Amino acid sequence: MTMRLVRRRFLQLAASAVALPAVSRIAWAQAYPSRPIRAVVAFAPGGVTDTFGRLMAQKLTEQLGKQVYVENLAGASGNIGTGQVAKAAPDGYTILFAFSSHVVNPTLFARVPYDPIKDFEPVTLAVASTTVLTVNPAVPAKTVKELIDLIKANPGTYSFGSAGAGTQAHLAGEQFRLSLGLDLVHVPFGGGGPAVAAVVAGHTPISFGSPQAAMQHVKEGTVRALAVTKKTRSQIFPDVPTMTEVGYPQIEGDSWVGILVPAGTPADVIAVLHRESAKVLAQPDMRARLATLGYDLVASTPEEFATRIKVEIDMWAKVIRAANIKPE
Repeated sequence: MTMRLVRRRFLQLAASAVALPAVSRIAWAQAYPSRPIRAVVAFAPGGVTDTFGRLMAQKLTEQLGKQVYVENLAGASGNIGTGQVAKAAPDGYTILFAFSSHVVNPTLFARVPYDPIKDFEPVTLAVASTTVLTVNPAVPAKTVKELIDLIKANPGTYSFGSAGAGTQAHLAGEQFRLSLGLDLVHVPFGGGGPAVAAVVAGHTPISFGSPQAAMQHVKEGTVRALAVTKKTRSQIFPDVPTMTEVGYPQIEGDSWVGILVPAGTPADVIAVLHRESAKVLAQPDMRARLATLGYDLVASTPEEFATRIKVEIDMWAKVIRAANIKPE
């Protein structure tokens, strides 16, 4: 064999060696998923995240042709399950249905078993749910401005309830208190239902809570809704203005559910999960079901979700530290 032929053969082999990893990656991505996918919910069955997760898992199973099954790994406000996903193999066969506590817990707790940014790759922020400010009908305030004036005129008199310390509703209430310099006491309850029930009974005159918990009471007139914290009006409360509309855009507090995977998961796999999740969320029956649960569709890109995670970690860290909030 001449030197020219040897050199040509060597170059051909070298080119093939370089191409093999790329070809194998493409073939692997095209075959994904080839087995069931574990979807971790870091909370107990029956909660907000679990309800969404099970709906999504069922639809993804149909869409992907492989079972997506929910595994509840509850404990420590979501930290246990989230920590386990952070350590899972980055192969696309473990995903996390992450709740908005993901951006709160790193500041709320002295230590968490994961880094909320470095240990995960975002897939999509799927849905969001607003927080609604309600008052007992006996409170002589029909608008947010009137409520602020009332609190300022009666220091030490008013309190607000929430579903518990460190919840999105509590943080929204603390934003309200801190940004406006209000003398307002927080009263934590064991869930959104008990918090709004205390407003109905007049025990706690004000509440920041989920629209699902407040919806029936608002319809019956046993509480009055003054505003929602999201930037656009809620599907559940289309007649209730946003905090931005009434002049207080700094008051936020939306909760959300998104999909994360362990850091290092191949980009091709993330693209598949994002594409199929977007298809599921766009289905009319899924959108209708989510609306009844108080969710607004987001279906963000991975990049948009990554940005929101970073922004909200910083935003809530400032509130938590200023209000000296401790986990229950």
